[in-house]
Amino acid sequence: MTTTNPHVTGTARLNLAKAAPKVFRALVGFDSVAREGLDPALVELIQIRASHLNHCAYCLHMHTNDARKAGETEDRLHMVPVWREARHFFTEREQAALALTEAVTLVADGGVPDQVYAQAAACFEEQELAHVLSLILTINTWNRVALATAKVAGTDERTAGG
Repeated sequence: MTTTNPHVTGTARLNLAKAAPKVFRALVGFDSVAREGLDPALVELIQIRASHLNHCAYCLHMHTNDARKAGETEDRLHMVPVWREARHFFTEREQAALALTEAVTLVADGGVPDQVYAQAAACFEEQELAHVLSLILTINTWNRVALATAKVAGTDERTAGG
């Protein structure tokens, strides 16, 4: 069960893009390079799952909408949080990526288990796996940026020229 954080008022905080444009551009560049060569549907599934786990409404809203625009089905979007109980909705590669996303996102809870890493390594070529891992790292960074700066879900600056 998700609870509301009483310490977050919803008032906008620091705008990282304006306050530290070089840092922001570096993050955008890392994100862009991380997704190179990956299936766009897989990219969104990874970003959605990490955003669920990090309770990042801003990124969850953004990436769910991006997935819909890219043709993702509502059935699969609804099943992402419970993918282990709904494996038939996802390919073996997607399942491996989702498991790796969970392990890396929740790394403080016990690291990345060997079996999770081995399954991902069996499903992806080395370079692809490096990109999957890099994408997981970038979405976790974006989630933390959005949460720390109190980004509001539904206010995607990409569509507002920001």
